[in-house]
Amino acid sequence: MKPMLLTESNDIPNGDEWLYETKYDGFRCLLIWDEQPILMSRNGRNLNYLFPEILAFCQQIYASVKAFLPLTLDGEIVYLSNHYKSEFAVVQKRGRMQNEDVIEAHAKTFPFRYLVFDVLTFKGESLHNRYLKTRKEQLAKFASKVLLPSVDFEDRSSIQIVEGEEESENLWQAIKVYNGEGMVAKKKTSKWLENTRSNHWLKIKNWRYVTVVVTQYNHSNGFFHGSIYKDGQLREVVTFKHGMTEEEHQTLVTFFQTNGQRQKELWHLEPSICIDVACIDFDGSKLREPRFHAFRLEQTPEDCQWQHMQRQLFPIPDSVPITHPDKPVWPEIGITKDHYLSYLQSMSPYLLPFLKDRPLTLIRFPHGVPGESFYQKSKPDKMPNFVATAVMDTIDYIVCNNLETLLWLGNQLALELHIPFQTFQSMYPTEIVFDLDPPSAEHFSLAVAGALDLKNIIDYFQLQSFVKTSGGKGLQLYIPLPTNTFTYEEVRVFTEFVCRFLCEQKPNLYTIERLKKNRHEKLYLDYVQHAEGKTIIAPYSTRGNPKGLVATPLNWDEVNENLKPEFFTIPAVIERMKKIGNPFQTFREVGDKQDFRAVLAQLKQ
Repeated sequence: MKPMLLTESNDIPNGDEWLYETKYDGFRCLLIWDEQPILMSRNGRNLNYLFPEILAFCQQIYASVKAFLPLTLDGEIVYLSNHYKSEFAVVQKRGRMQNEDVIEAHAKTFPFRYLVFDVLTFKGESLHNRYLKTRKEQLAKFASKVLLPSVDFEDRSSIQIVEGEEESENLWQAIKVYNGEGMVAKKKTSKWLENTRSNHWLKIKNWRYVTVVVTQYNHSNGFFHGSIYKDGQLREVVTFKHGMTEEEHQTLVTFFQTNGQRQKELWHLEPSICIDVACIDFDGSKLREPRFHAFRLEQTPEDCQWQHMQRQLFPIPDSVPITHPDKPVWPEIGITKDHYLSYLQSMSPYLLPFLKDRPLTLIRFPHGVPGESFYQKSKPDKMPNFVATAVMDTIDYIVCNNLETLLWLGNQLALELHIPFQTFQSMYPTEIVFDLDPPSAEHFSLAVAGALDLKNIIDYFQLQSFVKTSGGKGLQLYIPLPTNTFTYEEVRVFTEFVCRFLCEQKPNLYTIERLKKNRHEKLYLDYVQHAEGKTIIAPYSTRGNPKGLVATPLNWDEVNENLKPEFFTIPAVIERMKKIGNPFQTFREVGDKQDFRAVLAQLKQ
């Protein structure tokens, strides 16, 4: 069975007869589930071996799904970076893997999801000839009974449901803000037609426009080559030939023949002419689905820089006004405001879940680092309408629940984002945090020793812990808790016990003495700071130190004598995430399952 196909459209159709969905950039796939689930690609290839996490999830829900078999679902296998975008470069990387152990390791670090947008067979009955509206209703009922969520980046369920929206405007705006691939418009009365490209299913792409220098023309296949400057060297990022009128094509060919040099089938051209290429993404090597868009004769080749391409690929939403993007913010490491905004965009999938619904305490650096800074708790008098607020302890705080707010804060050079241990909707902490504060950066090894000793105690109590750098000279150890369950007083019983126990065991290394002059170069174990109204630097927030260090989540095997805080600069963390993923990705899921009540019972004995 080969899937129904989409017809490309430049315009979003309007009218009550249409439903609208987010289009995700992944592997189109049918889930054919009778005795055993089979993930079948659009070319008829069995993909089960590539996606063990999805197969494992199928086994988890088998008891609930059994009554609805045989079942056939239509959807997309994706790696979500937010609610509206799949990272195709990650999907592509998985698709090339062959080794079972490598695939299993990748599945743990970069878990994939199967996003279902249609149901074709239900309890063995074919629904191909039913209207889409009917099939969507059946899919919603099935999802409700099996407890499958709608698409949610923060939900760990490996199978999720793509709902159809009645209105296109808000969905398209969200797709633009979060840099999604595009939108699908489907007629409510459409039937599912195997291996047919139908104008009842339309795809509208969210094109990005990248300016490149044209450097080569291949006479044999008609492709032009485009490059940008990175570190002073031209780097090829695209080959293209589609999208040009005959006149535009001939103009460019003539320019090569007049000004270029020919070597067999290739014409080479010194950097001289720029064009805009429309694309949907960049896979780390080349622009995806490129097509010619326009000549940019007013641009010089030197304008086509790597950072400029990044900004064109990841444009700031129109709703967020940006001032002085070239302003130096961390001049020691060459980071401008635009670099900082790019960092916030790329880290937003990992940063926003920790900011969600939490009143923010900001540290702003209006002139960059180093420079004067000030704390901000209260909201300003004027704010965009996408910014949420919440009142706690008579202060009306800013709450950062979306990318637009995060970028707005970035434009104001809020370089440090500090959060309380609870949301504004809860009374109790959602995590325990131990702040391990050595006397100086030269004593960082003390923080490493303290973190490992703390982990041993926490492991003894059968709790799961996470660790991050502070972005300064220390480490911070987290124990996620079930939401809104344990009071600060109950938590204090545990934190005080653990810290006092460690100080008794190793009095030459650790102290709970609050006065710095009395700590005698020992590691300060700060449990007093974990209290209502207190704050901690958010995971993945930058810090206002000259090196541009980041409060960076770690894997526990990284916490050793080789660990150094200076490893985790803004550029290093961006690259790190592409390689190792998010060490805090299971944080909330773990917290919901922690049996902290059993720990309190042990301490009372």
